[in-house]
Amino acid sequence: MTYLIDASIFIFRAWFSVPDTMTCPNDYPVNAVYGYTRFLSDFLESVQPDSVVAAFDESLDESFRCEIYPAYKANRDPAPEELKRQFAQCRAVTRSLGVNECSNSRFEADDLIGTLAGRAREAGRCVSILSRDKDLLQLLQVGDMMWDGSDKQIGHDDVPDIFGVRADQMVDYLALAGDSVDNIPGAPGVGAKTASALLQHFDSLDELYENLDSVENVNVRGAAKLGAKLEPYHDQVRMCRELTRIRFDVPLPDHDDILARQAPNLSALNTLYDDVGFGQSLRRQAQRIADSY
Repeated sequence: MTYLIDASIFIFRAWFSVPDTMTCPNDYPVNAVYGYTRFLSDFLESVQPDSVVAAFDESLDESFRCEIYPAYKANRDPAPEELKRQFAQCRAVTRSLGVNECSNSRFEADDLIGTLAGRAREAGRCVSILSRDKDLLQLLQVGDMMWDGSDKQIGHDDVPDIFGVRADQMVDYLALAGDSVDNIPGAPGVGAKTASALLQHFDSLDELYENLDSVENVNVRGAAKLGAKLEPYHDQVRMCRELTRIRFDVPLPDHDDILARQAPNLSALNTLYDDVGFGQSLRRQAQRIADSY
């Protein structure tokens, strides 16, 4: 099994859950670093993976999705400087704990995870994606899972029970229903239930738009007029599909084996922990992780 970590999710979770009164000796907040380090250390100690990579997001300014749709994620406030500083520290902690990490200004962490998943499958491995982002469900194949780092897991075969569509249909599902979190408009008037009903009937977005006259036969409220409502938004929905589709062709860092876990660098880690003012608990845990490597 290869574990692919959507690192930004866990950094933001720590940023909002750990009080920002936690500061380093220079009085900078280190709450996100602490929460993320605790998460990653707990994961490494409990799972002891031999194949793991962490993918980080960079600024959206150069993202290819913003070229397609300038309003993509425009509803999000920019990260404050206090958090940007901690992102860099989290990447340093990741490397020092023996986990390869990567990012790309043109592509998001989702695309890196998609590309890494492809490489893992070439090596005959299933993947476990550590995230809570439903966009990533489209990557799941038989034997794969997504989990949020605690006890919530979604396997490939669980997706239809939760969303009413197969994992491979999630791209079209999100394109139709839209995603307010990412400011993706979708098709006006089409929500989650309608999107899943349409894809259960037509299987794909392309098949749907090739058979708009048959939408009246879909078991969904307002089906008689739904085809006519969808018709003028064909180009918009196709554009949304380009936004929701995860890429598999991101240039990866030039490592001999980016998927392989490395030995922790305790010297570098202790220096980092000195800088951020962490005590003995995380250091002892790092030693246990190193001893079990």
